[in-house]
Amino acid sequence: MRVIEYLVKTLRDTSIFNPEVQVAPACILWPDKDRQWEAVIPRLLGELDELLVLDNYAPENRTGPAIWLRCVIAGKVPDIALPADRVPIFYLPGVSRQDLRAIEACPEPLKPLAELQYRGAIWSQANAKDWTIMAFLRSDQGGMGLDVAQDNDAKNAMQLALYRLLDEERELLDGKRLDKDYFNTLLTGGDPVRDLLQWLDLGDAFQTARGSNEWKAFVEVCKSQLAFNPQNDGVLAGVHKLATREGPWNAVWERYSEAPKRYPNIPSRIRQCKLPNLGIFDTPAEMLSGWPQWNEEQEKLLQHDLQALSQFPAHEARKQVLALEKKHATRRDLVWAELGESPLALAAKCLAVVAEVTQTGLNAGSTQDLQTAYASQGWRADDAVLAALACVDNTADVDAVTTAIRGIYLPWLEESARYLQKLVDGATYPGGTIARAKAFSATSGQCVLFVDGLRFDTARRLCASLEARGCQIAETMNWAALPSVTATGKAAVSPVRDKISGTDDCDDFEPCVAATGQSLKGGYHLKKLLTDNHWVILDRNDNGDGRGNAWCEFGDIDSEGHVRGWKLAKHITPLLAEIAERITALLAAGWSSVRVVTDHGWLLMPGKLPTIQMSKDLTDNKWGRCAAIKPGASTNERLYPWFWNPNQQFALADGIACYGRSVDYNHGGLSLQECLTLELLVTKGSNTLGNPIAEITDISWRGLRCTVAVDGQFAGLSLDIRTQAGESTSSVVMSVKPLKDNGTASVVVENEELEGSAACLVLLDTTGELVAEISTVIGGVNE
Repeated sequence: MRVIEYLVKTLRDTSIFNPEVQVAPACILWPDKDRQWEAVIPRLLGELDELLVLDNYAPENRTGPAIWLRCVIAGKVPDIALPADRVPIFYLPGVSRQDLRAIEACPEPLKPLAELQYRGAIWSQANAKDWTIMAFLRSDQGGMGLDVAQDNDAKNAMQLALYRLLDEERELLDGKRLDKDYFNTLLTGGDPVRDLLQWLDLGDAFQTARGSNEWKAFVEVCKSQLAFNPQNDGVLAGVHKLATREGPWNAVWERYSEAPKRYPNIPSRIRQCKLPNLGIFDTPAEMLSGWPQWNEEQEKLLQHDLQALSQFPAHEARKQVLALEKKHATRRDLVWAELGESPLALAAKCLAVVAEVTQTGLNAGSTQDLQTAYASQGWRADDAVLAALACVDNTADVDAVTTAIRGIYLPWLEESARYLQKLVDGATYPGGTIARAKAFSATSGQCVLFVDGLRFDTARRLCASLEARGCQIAETMNWAALPSVTATGKAAVSPVRDKISGTDDCDDFEPCVAATGQSLKGGYHLKKLLTDNHWVILDRNDNGDGRGNAWCEFGDIDSEGHVRGWKLAKHITPLLAEIAERITALLAAGWSSVRVVTDHGWLLMPGKLPTIQMSKDLTDNKWGRCAAIKPGASTNERLYPWFWNPNQQFALADGIACYGRSVDYNHGGLSLQECLTLELLVTKGSNTLGNPIAEITDISWRGLRCTVAVDGQFAGLSLDIRTQAGESTSSVVMSVKPLKDNGTASVVVENEELEGSAACLVLLDTTGELVAEISTVIGGVNE
């Protein structure tokens, strides 16, 4: 029962009488000499239809003088219809019970009510005194029997907070000490830390938006709980204390850390304050982590240190990167990282992976040894380079990350490419030629999805996304057809490759229909070959019906790479998400399996790939990593047989260089990144589109911040909280957060008023599809 409900009940109970010896009271008089209850009378008028107020004549508000009140209970005021089953209650502000008893001395305006003390009942204490707010709350004889402090500060705060107190549950007040802090906190909305942060964020606008009573209560709470006076000390003194996090301000900082984006002005206010001086034994990372200017200094230092890597040999640069990661790792857990102010600290983690992986060169052993080593660990360096570049935006940060990548990754890339080229020179390339290619076999109900430029590491990312959706995936490693360009490679992975060949005079690496000699350039004749051999062609928006076999093409990785260069790193995640979505759509349409094939990988190097001069014996073309031989010319270049016709040879640029072209992104040559690819056979797992294979195993609430732990295949998943699990627009968090490598994530609910409400924790894959859900209560433990 709420306080207001208890108050209404006690007022109405005053009319109880013994019909054996009494008559029903004509009314209930509620004297209030000090007008303590006056502030909540408008609220009570909505709860008590029988309540009328002694005041100026305003019948529409159920107020009027004493004579009017007498007329109302006499039934002489037709506009006022009192409930037939209720005894009228007259609230008498400024009037005491003693005023009514002394009839001779009773003021003239009150005399019409004087005799009602005999025909009616008076709401009063057992000792016949008027009910004050303090008496009503404290008394166990007709009152609520609560533990209320009686000092003047508590009384003043209680008076101001009365209208808020009415909505409190009585059961929650039992056993609680109701002092000035309680009432002031109640008046300010029950969350003084939130109010303090809002004041620090908004400054004078916070005070302007609140009434004088609320502001006074807010000041009193801060004085009591934080030994801080907002009125006298000001905002800058407050943010200084927030940043230093000493004593009770540490709890305020923790609350700020839960949702720093909610208070966008606080960082700039902290920047207006001077950094504190450190003692001889103070640790900067501990003492200054609350100061954005310190974090900025650390970013600048990291930027400088990354730029300086150009002065070191690769092996030493890798050690430096690992040391920098160790030094700056803790900054990723600070609010500045969440606010996007620590991009290099985020990139350092990825660069450390590059440094770790590239400590082991891919420049020894057989081709099979290289394949095994790259498939085990080497691809992680390529993936981490993309991740590091995705972290940075401004030019200086991009330059710093670029310098680091060129210092630790480029030499490793160059060495592995040259070693692979040395192995293949004079020997058989693992990808062979069409003469050695296996026949393409497909089971009924299989759809082949061609993705242009699905490099090994991106294929691994795609696998993680599909596994999170519950798909089962079988990987097969393949070597791309040489040269590693789409013109050659796309036809080589098609189901009709046995019906394709290459002519002796081809210089653009485009094969042709073996039976007719018609070029496959433009794609028409490849599609015709497919349809002639009973393959259904699906366009980008057609998922088919799952019958027979189908060929479809999807994904823009290669074209985006040529257009964007190194900035492909910033777009690879959504590109792969689209591919994953298409695959699951095909499976949902009824295909028993989706076979993902690709033509080649690629090299990506911010700051441009190295270039070499093209020999005059070679023919220039749009691919910078390979070149045809001019008719009748002889050359000293290292030559390789064309996949479609070994009699036709071509040259490949050495190492990772390009022929005369300075670009970030390219392919067509011979390297593990360009030539070793993954073919994926994707089928519905038992959990696909059904039960999740990632499970939320732990839920922890701290205020409005929820932290979860997830088991299973959680790579690529993100956490959201929604009021309706399947409806993205019902999200209640500041931002959806990806799961960390350890399977945890933390999100903050934006609206404090939702605390205690039921909601759903949901896991989403990279396309936003629901993977798992579990019920929770916002701000509390999982039910």
